[in-house]
Amino acid sequence: MQFIDEVEIYIKAGDGGNGCISFRREKFIPRGGPNGGDGGKGGNVIGECTADLNTLLDFKYQKHFIAKNGDSGKGSDKNGQYGKDLVIKIPLGTQIFFEDQETLYTDLTQDKQQILLAQGGNGGFGNTHFKSSINQAPRRANQGLLGEEYTLFLKLKLLSDVGIIGLPNAGKSTLLSVVSKAKPKIADYPFTTLKPQLGVTAIDNYSFVIADLPGLIEDASKDKGLGHRFLKHTERCGVLLHLIDCTNKDIAKDYKTIRKELKNYSKNLASKKEVVALNKCDLISKEELDKKIKELTLVYKKSKILTISGATNKGITELLRELAINVKKYKNESKTN
Repeated sequence: MQFIDEVEIYIKAGDGGNGCISFRREKFIPRGGPNGGDGGKGGNVIGECTADLNTLLDFKYQKHFIAKNGDSGKGSDKNGQYGKDLVIKIPLGTQIFFEDQETLYTDLTQDKQQILLAQGGNGGFGNTHFKSSINQAPRRANQGLLGEEYTLFLKLKLLSDVGIIGLPNAGKSTLLSVVSKAKPKIADYPFTTLKPQLGVTAIDNYSFVIADLPGLIEDASKDKGLGHRFLKHTERCGVLLHLIDCTNKDIAKDYKTIRKELKNYSKNLASKKEVVALNKCDLISKEELDKKIKELTLVYKKSKILTISGATNKGITELLRELAINVKKYKNESKTN
């Protein structure tokens, strides 16, 4: 499935139906008076958030959404039927912007959440509404009002409990495939992950969602490489798992490079809870691994540095327990704020 996270769509609410000009015509009832019905209201365009979608792919093939118009009024005081509302299914975590792409209209973060995107036009009054003591046979009715129409920009930011970050080829996709049933592309060259991948993992009867995000490089915050396109998804993660390839020469520099890009992109992003793990520890000796840990400790002093191997499953259980503790803590803090 293609991962599409930005689309432009056109929406148009239904127009209101016109009011009717009609007069009562019955035998033995002269001058029966006006009986024109009102027009029906046009249908609204409503956005509904759903957790069943994780891409905006559907909007690639359908970009125009137009609700039904209201029916016109009829004689015998019959009002026109209301136009049916149009409900658009939108993935959880989608932000909706107006045409300037700067004015945020809404942020859909709850499953089944609904938002009115375009209001249908009201129906026009029939001539019955204009009857008065001085005008008992009005030949006047209102036209229905036009429904609202907009060009909207949808921008998806994935919602996940844990986001795996790091330089390209740090082993993020391998780890995701080990701890979940996700099947990301895995290869021994950089940038194998070109779109976010989601997986559900569990430890000690507690489950949470992990996102494998494409590798970041220096100046990613300036939109170099995959840049802003995927840094935005990191903003939605509750906890960051910073994965570092321990076979690299300068792992302290690797760590500082990613932290710098997070800070430059968003202070809020840089302040998120972080778990640091050295990956591929099966490829170096214990002495060399201890040396690497000491090097990294000089720049990362917040908590314990975990050592794992996605290829051999070494340290995976300890890692998942540490992530679960941080996810629970994050969710509890979110409830109190």
